[in-house]
Amino acid sequence: MLFAVVLAAAPGPAALFASAAPPAPSIGLALGSGGAAGLAHIAMLEVFDELELRPQAIAGTSIGAVMGALYAGGLDAAEIGAVFREFGGSRLDLLSGLLEADGGSPVTGLLETDLINGGLVDIDGFLEFLGGKIEARTFADLEIELSVVATDYWTGETRVISEGELFPALAASMAVPALFAPVERGGALLVDGGTSNPLPFDLLQGRHDIVVAVDVTGSRRAGDDEASPGMLEMLFKTFEIMQQSLIALRLAGDPPDIYIKVDTSGIRLLDFNRIDQVLEQAAPAAQELRRRLEEHVQRAARD
Repeated sequence: MLFAVVLAAAPGPAALFASAAPPAPSIGLALGSGGAAGLAHIAMLEVFDELELRPQAIAGTSIGAVMGALYAGGLDAAEIGAVFREFGGSRLDLLSGLLEADGGSPVTGLLETDLINGGLVDIDGFLEFLGGKIEARTFADLEIELSVVATDYWTGETRVISEGELFPALAASMAVPALFAPVERGGALLVDGGTSNPLPFDLLQGRHDIVVAVDVTGSRRAGDDEASPGMLEMLFKTFEIMQQSLIALRLAGDPPDIYIKVDTSGIRLLDFNRIDQVLEQAAPAAQELRRRLEEHVQRAARD
């Protein structure tokens, strides 16, 4: 009788196999700044969805912080794509016409300016639009741990925000100097995180089995534009050069396990109405990410 009880309690082959299976590797995902080029992050997140891999933590700067918040807030890559297609076709998408205005096209009556607070465009409408897409209002409401990067204007130091209200943190992270107003938080005046840490993979290192960093800073080639760049275009591209220098320094020191550089040539900082072109250009980088993720996951399983 005792023998029968022992047999009944013994685990079957499937249970033994399941118990022997190694745990999935912990993945940290860094999403970099880059304005509209950051729409390419959608293609990278789609790879995670298709492979059924879920990052345990996301660190994001500027548009990377926005994408990270939407993903951590429960949207999948396809849903985030739908959000930005809606944005790119709405009256809220005032940004896409701003560079055209810099070249002489009139946009009178279209832009909500915020000059009194130190910015050209009021970002509140965009944040309200995003707020209607997810239920999360604080970092504690998110499904994935999120770190948002901003920069202290007075000290130049990186400020990492991971608790409290979510949308003011996003506003601070994407407060591109001269475009959006800086954000006051805890006695500090915060501006775009891209001025100090445009690709914050360092926040994830040492904490996860695999650290993935997606770089969407653009490129410049003579002849990309039919005419010489206007004042705003020159300002934003110079800002981009600075960010690429900061990223290069961090990569030379302690690079992430997987570094993906996306082709965002021809995409300007405010081209949010060109999502299809951005995603098409991002396709090769997405394939590279898929291949390298599969390799690292398989290696982790063997180890």
